[in-house]
Amino acid sequence: MEVDLQTGLHLPSIILQPALRVIFSHIPEALHNTGMAIAPLLDLLFHGNQLKRTARTGWAQRGVPNAENVAAHSFGVAFATGLLAQVMEEPVDVGKALTMALLHDLPEGLTSDIPTPAWGYLPAGLKAQVERSAMQEIVGQGSLAAGLMALWEELTAAVTPEARLVHDADKIDLYLQALIYEEQTGNRHLAEFWQDAPVFYFPQARAIYEVLCSRRMSGE
Repeated sequence: MEVDLQTGLHLPSIILQPALRVIFSHIPEALHNTGMAIAPLLDLLFHGNQLKRTARTGWAQRGVPNAENVAAHSFGVAFATGLLAQVMEEPVDVGKALTMALLHDLPEGLTSDIPTPAWGYLPAGLKAQVERSAMQEIVGQGSLAAGLMALWEELTAAVTPEARLVHDADKIDLYLQALIYEEQTGNRHLAEFWQDAPVFYFPQARAIYEVLCSRRMSGE
């Protein structure tokens, strides 16, 4: 399956390939001469763009109007990752961490953002299996596929400093957004997000979370 260039819908290759040939016939010769495979890159770009139309369902379930989409969250995670990387005592590969942050929810372009409580009613391990299958379909067979899958698997394993940094940044963006929605809307359903303290890998992320909690309690 590939992505329709006009609609963003997934279509069989037999339908999409003739359209690609027409488009590529207009690509400047200089671009052809780079030896770059354009089709896999374009397909990835369309998959990434789909996140702009993929809702963060947890907010909607709790009555938050006009809630962020997955692309907005991914930016928030990448931004938090970049900032946290500047204050880390442990050295990290910032470029690698930022790439992981941008990839971390990419499978949701196919699976949608399934709320965390829903996974509890499904067999153990199914979430990882579904997301891995979606990610494999998204990266396809292009020259970038192996590298992107390796980064995504590294992120999922959460062993390296870069992967752990992104996991911490993911939580920071979640709690920051929850606080902002509470302040903007007064939505009391968001209180459940704060009932259980999250586990962080790095003290810098923990410190940010604690300040968010203090601000929430003081109402400042």
